[in-house]
Amino acid sequence: MLDFILVRLIFVLVFGFAAAYFRPDNVEFWAAGCYGAAGAVLAIFLERRFARVSLKRTIGITIGVVSGLFCAALVSVVLSHVGNDNSGAVHFIQIVCLLVMVYFGAVTGASKGDLLNLGALGGVFGKESDPHSTQKILDTSVIIDGRIADIAETGFLDGVLVIPQFVLHELQMVADSQDSGKRTRGRRGLDVLQRIQKMPQVTVRIAEEDFPQVREVDMKLIELAKVYNCKIVTNDFNLNKVAQVRGVEVLNINELTNSLKPVVLPGELMRVFILKEGKEYNQGVAYLDDGTMVVVDNARRMISKTVDISVTSVLQTTAGKMIFGKFDERNQSAATTATQAAAAGQTAERAPRREQAVGES
Repeated sequence: MLDFILVRLIFVLVFGFAAAYFRPDNVEFWAAGCYGAAGAVLAIFLERRFARVSLKRTIGITIGVVSGLFCAALVSVVLSHVGNDNSGAVHFIQIVCLLVMVYFGAVTGASKGDLLNLGALGGVFGKESDPHSTQKILDTSVIIDGRIADIAETGFLDGVLVIPQFVLHELQMVADSQDSGKRTRGRRGLDVLQRIQKMPQVTVRIAEEDFPQVREVDMKLIELAKVYNCKIVTNDFNLNKVAQVRGVEVLNINELTNSLKPVVLPGELMRVFILKEGKEYNQGVAYLDDGTMVVVDNARRMISKTVDISVTSVLQTTAGKMIFGKFDERNQSAATTATQAAAAGQTAERAPRREQAVGES
């Protein structure tokens, strides 16, 4: 990065010195040098902007500019035959037509460039590789949630994890909040970021881009994802829907969690801990480790106990998955008897060993 800055600085100095050395006679040395340096700075700015433009848009802009120059040349020829060549009004109209048509050509080409099919040209331009396509932008909510660190540690996330500067600012504001709950969540988010940065297999980059004209952080994330042409990682339901409407892909941690829930079929046996009483008569309610609710019939008097149940049905709702089961006391008694018999067998097997060890000693 430092090398690029040094090269650009040398470019500005050389460009400014060249403009001052080859200046017109009626222009002062320092003024021409400043004009040249300003032109070099403008060229660097355009180069930085064009570095983010895709190949399709670049071709579209080029075609649009050439078309605008061609149309402006035709208009200039017509005006030169109709009016006086030495007329200042004619020259003014020609310049205005040139600027307007080149501008409209460039804008139209940029907006329609994504419609180009480069594959139809037989691979002349090759296959464009977008360096930002493997990047993923992290939202504030998914950082505070913390599960993103576990997913990144397993290696399921490839590419670069991008942390926008405005997300860091929001996270710092939450960590400095007067509310103890928010302050705890903010500090946990900062700890999660430090944990991710220490992972050798994960690359984290801080994005300095900001959008001052956009006030909401969610909209800034969407605009940044459009610039980078990458996905947003979040667990915010509203951000997920808004991003999909605006054509931005989203990786939702909650959807991933739902897809990884254990699959059970009717008739299978499960061991659950009855936590509380159900709404219906003689029902008990249990929860799996992932939060899935299990409604168990005939388990009201088994509250605060671990029992074996038989799954009767599985219901998938918008709020998640619910499992319905039935507790059979006879199966529980049989399972308890088998467990006690196994434990007794292990005890009897260990007893001779202890006697033998005592005799040897």
